[in-house]
Formats: sequence, structure tokens, C-alpha cells
Amino acid sequence: MNKLDFDKLSLQDALDLAIIIEEDARDRYEELADQLEKHRTADAARFFKAMVANEDRHAEQLKAHRKQVCGDVPVKIDRSLVPELETTDYDEARAFMSPHKAFEVAYANETRAHNFYALALKKVKDAKVKQLFTTLVAEEKEHQAMIKAAMAKLPPEDQTNPDDFGDDPVAQ
Repeated sequence: MNKLDFDKLSLQDALDLAIIIEEDARDRYEELADQLEKHRTADAARFFKAMVANEDRHAEQLKAHRKQVCGDVPVKIDRSLVPELETTDYDEARAFMSPHKAFEVAYANETRAHNFYALALKKVKDAKVKQLFTTLVAEEKEHQAMIKAAMAKLPPEDQTNPDDFGDDPVAQ
């Protein structure tokens, strides 16, 4: 497959696409958590670690469904054709990142994934792929609601600007 063509997407291809998206999200959240731990930003790092577990669980569910439907047929979707959706720029993970900001980043990631599946849903022809993407759209909406609910439980945002605490080099 040279180009991601939603008109010709099989159920196997759609499952592979979704698995790649979830694995990429898991990997990026893991990298963000590691980066934030190094910056001693424990609350935000903990949140991203929870997102790692969530994305990993979702990928494993998709893999189990794929195995049930497709067996051990090799993946045909080239990872390079899959857009990075549930990912964020490394610039978003900053020293002293607040839990509020971490939740905002995750919410934006889940929104991008939702919008991708919703757009893809309009383009696919296969009924089984439509059904899968309909489920994925709903799940991404659930993820957004979960994040919003967790955000609502946070204490009020500290109004300190994290950029005021730059990690400038110091003389040794």
C-alpha cells in the first residue's frame, strides 16, 4: 500500500491503522512522562504515565480483535503512511508543567484522534470498517470526557508562568 486510501481500506488495514495510532500515542506519552520526570514535574509525569497505560490497553484490545478477525496475516499498512495524531510536540512538555497543562495536551491529542476517525468514517466504503471507525470515534469521545472529568477534579490552576523558571545554564 503506497498511499492511505480510505475508499479501499479493508478491516485488517483499518485495525492495523488504529493499532499504529494507539502505539504511537503510547510511545509519545511515555517519552513525555520520562522527560517530565527528568524535569522533576512529578504530577504531570504521573498523568502521562496513566495515559501510557490507557493507550497500551486500547492497542492490546485492537490487537486481540485483529487476531480474532485476521489471524496472523502480516500487516500491510506502512507506518510511514499513518499520521501522528495522538501525539504532541516535545516543546509542550516543559519543566514545571502543571497537571492542568498536561491534561490540556492530552485532551488536544485525543481530539485530533477523534477528528481523524470522524473524517475517515466519512470516506470509508466497507461496512465493517465503518463499524470499527464508529466505535473508535465513540471511544475517543470517551477519552476526551474522561480527561475533562479528571481536569474538573484538579485544584485551581497555579497562575505562575512555567517559563519564568527557565533552566538556564549556571557556572560551575
